[in-house]
Formats: sequence, C-alpha cells, structure tokens
Amino acid sequence: MQHTQAADNSVTQNDSINQNDNTPRITQAMILAAGKGTRLRPLTLTTPKPLVAVGGQPLIVWHIKALKAAGITDITINSSWLSDKLIAAIGDGSDYGVNIYWSVEDEPLETAGGIAQALATEKLKQAPFILINGDVWSDIDLATLTQHQLQPDQQAHLLLIDNPAHNPEGDFGLDRGYATFEPKASEALEQTQSTQLTKFTFAGISVIAPSLVAEVAQGEVAALAPLLKQAMSNRKVTADVLQAQWVDVGTVERLEQVNTSIEQQGAAETHPGRP
Repeated sequence: MQHTQAADNSVTQNDSINQNDNTPRITQAMILAAGKGTRLRPLTLTTPKPLVAVGGQPLIVWHIKALKAAGITDITINSSWLSDKLIAAIGDGSDYGVNIYWSVEDEPLETAGGIAQALATEKLKQAPFILINGDVWSDIDLATLTQHQLQPDQQAHLLLIDNPAHNPEGDFGLDRGYATFEPKASEALEQTQSTQLTKFTFAGISVIAPSLVAEVAQGEVAALAPLLKQAMSNRKVTADVLQAQWVDVGTVERLEQVNTSIEQQGAAETHPGRP
C-alpha cells in the first residue's frame, strides 16, 4: 500500500482549491473502465477488470460510492471488454443513488478516445469533470476535488503521488503548481542536476476540461498522455501531490497487496466507499 506525503516543493490540495461557497462545483465524473486487464489474467479472462473484488466489493464500486459521498451523482463509465457483464452487474446506478451513463466501445479507444466518444455521444456534458482510472484504489476525499476550478486557459488538474516501487522514475514534475514533463533519466541524452525537478507518479485521478480532447475524433483510438504533455508545455496543467493511501491495482500481486491492507490492517476504515 502506497502511503504518500507531500514533497517540500509541492502544493497541497487546499492551496489550489477555492473554498468560497459560491464556487461552481464539478457535478460529473467519468470512470475509465474499458481495458482488458491483461496483467490481471487469469482473473480477467471471464471477469471485467472493474468487477475484480477488492476488500469485499468490486473495485469500481469503491469509486462509485466515493463519488456519491462527494456529492457527484452523474457518472459516465466507458466499457468494452466483457461489457455486458459489467453493465449487468452495475446497472443504471440506482442501487448506489447515482445516475450511470454507459459509453460502450466496440473496441477499446484508450483514454482520450474514450473521453472523446463519451462527449460526442453526450454521455458526458461539455463541462469539467473528475476523471478516475478504474484500476486505482485510493482513500482520497473527492469532495475537495469537486471544488477545484480550472481557469479558462487550463485544461487539466492532476493528482500526483510519491513514486511507488513499480514506477521509480515517476511521470511528471511539479513547478510552482504546474505539472511539467521531461524525458525520464533513462531516456534523456543530457540532464544536469540543476535542471532536474522532483518527479511524481500520476495517481490516475484528475479534473479534465473537454477542450483537452477537442482534436480527438469520435471513434478515434487515442491516448491521454500525449495530450497532457502538450498541454503541460503550454502551462495549461496544474497539479497537487496526493496525501492518501493509494495503490495501482493493475497486477495480481498488487491486488493481493491492497486486499491484505484492507482486510488485515484496516486500510479502508476512512474510505468513503467502504462496504
């Protein structure tokens, strides 16, 4: 289980969140759930990855409950692999007190492609939304994120974590509240100590403006990372370092890790989505 602490050069979530009661709240979210879960095989040969059990309930249910606890009741979920099973298990959201809008992809469109498809088919409104990677588990209180306001020229706000063992070089840097991208040390031809920034791992939780995927056509297969990096180069992506429990439930080993933490160490006691 990854326990994260804010680095000295980071900003906290409250630093970038306007606490004014009149601040427009983010009212919608999207959960990315279309992947095949190949790293979780054989579990995912017959079970959609979002339905894999974590701490006594499907992983995706943790996200749905956490969003509901944060006041978000309009949730879009994209699906592809074993889509019928996933939709049959979760339904329209009424069991959880939310409205679920399904965006079904014949073949997985990847992250940006999935978002663009949901927007084009009006499963997702043309307004900022919380985006959650369906294969992460974290006890972050999403209520604070619903108050985050993207400025007119901003396209995303990311939550980052200290680098876990499986991603030691990190993904993005943080410079005065802005997310930055540089080649990883193993890829860079030259990189002096004076130009290096501390890097963090993207937690798979963010606020996204629809404009980030405006150039992605409906039905196009497109990843989100290149679009984020382009936006970062134009200082259009802000970020905070997440102070919470976090794990990428992307492999059988890490699935066992999070289940052990929940069942034996009470890791889910503060999770808003706990059973």
